[in-house]
Amino acid sequence: MTRSAILAVCLMVAGAAVATAQTTAADQLLEDVRYLADDALAGRMTGTPGADSAAAYLARRFEDVGLQPTPAGWLQRFTIAEDAPVAQHAGLAGATGANVIGILPGRDPELRNQVVIVGAHYDHLGLGTFGALDPDSAGIVHNGADDNASGAAALVHIARRLRGTPPARTVVFIAFGGEELGLLGSQAYVRNPMYPLSQTVAMVNMDMVGRLRNNRLIVFGAATAKEFPAILDSVNWYSSFDLKANGDGYGPSDQSSFYAVGIPVLHVFTDLHEDYHRTGDDAYKINREGLRRVADFTATVVEALANRQDPLTFVDVPRPTHAASASSGSGYGAYLGTIPDMTGGSRGVRLTGVRKDSPADKGGLRADDVITRIGGFEVGTLQDMTDALRSYKAGDTVEIVVLRGGVEHRSTVTFGKRGG
Repeated sequence: MTRSAILAVCLMVAGAAVATAQTTAADQLLEDVRYLADDALAGRMTGTPGADSAAAYLARRFEDVGLQPTPAGWLQRFTIAEDAPVAQHAGLAGATGANVIGILPGRDPELRNQVVIVGAHYDHLGLGTFGALDPDSAGIVHNGADDNASGAAALVHIARRLRGTPPARTVVFIAFGGEELGLLGSQAYVRNPMYPLSQTVAMVNMDMVGRLRNNRLIVFGAATAKEFPAILDSVNWYSSFDLKANGDGYGPSDQSSFYAVGIPVLHVFTDLHEDYHRTGDDAYKINREGLRRVADFTATVVEALANRQDPLTFVDVPRPTHAASASSGSGYGAYLGTIPDMTGGSRGVRLTGVRKDSPADKGGLRADDVITRIGGFEVGTLQDMTDALRSYKAGDTVEIVVLRGGVEHRSTVTFGKRGG
């Protein structure tokens, strides 16, 4: 056999081995999602037996892949405050939640005293009595496969990958409880960190990473450190996503708690879909290979952050007035039934879809429309749209202005009532 033929055979064998390893990893990711999103866990609402079972499972999985517990064990427990607005609405004030924490010690004698945090919340909406967006769903299990069993499963995958060759800095893996009740778990950690926040280099959050579509991956928080855009571009050279990296560190997920105390953050996200906070968010709809690719991308970003010699340059953007309301329980406002493009745009909010039989559907709105006005409110950004919807209630009728193929159209829509 010639040397070139031998080389070709070796490359084929190596390629087959890589493909097999990727398939195995994707299978394990989906198995973890299926466990967490099974009806038996009853939607993993913080303070319920289902959430406790999810936390115990994640602690076992962290141990399986070689992480170490904190000196206090795998769980960081917190009590839901009696005056927490969202918890009061959900009837959980005074209940106990938990973060699941695993440690991968760094290999560098000096840099190991600094940490990179990788996080994802594991709680969801339980039986949909609070927070659900599908009308008449109270009492039905909301499994939350994408939101956020997908992110919790990805934590385990990343830990397994990094455990083989630990990076220079220590990596702290946190599965947060209480996110759906107002970022309670991440706020509990920030108040009582395992490592000083002054030694925390960055926080990478995964929330809804299981529905990759059209190869598009969103990473919010790219503006929170000067070095982030170059790091993300470098990692994506190999991953080849249609990467949309933008935004500050605020938003309705756990990275916001860390950005508020001066830590650069990233939020990895595969965008909203029609099952968000609805009973249809089940494991069989997860993009198995897409989840594996997103988890591998995130692992490489974490590895790059944990191995770089120089610190990141934090960019301090003033906290927007709407950021606090993300966890205040002020509600989502009137129900329209649109699925917005979360990457934003130069003017208005583009729609990636419209839910069947929703007010938007009945009003004639459709995918690729760009909303520029809702009633008396100009809509230039997603936050403008959120503010407008919060200003109306079910039964209100308004005119909505959209751009469709560059041409302005006007529709009359009567808002509906949200579930939960």
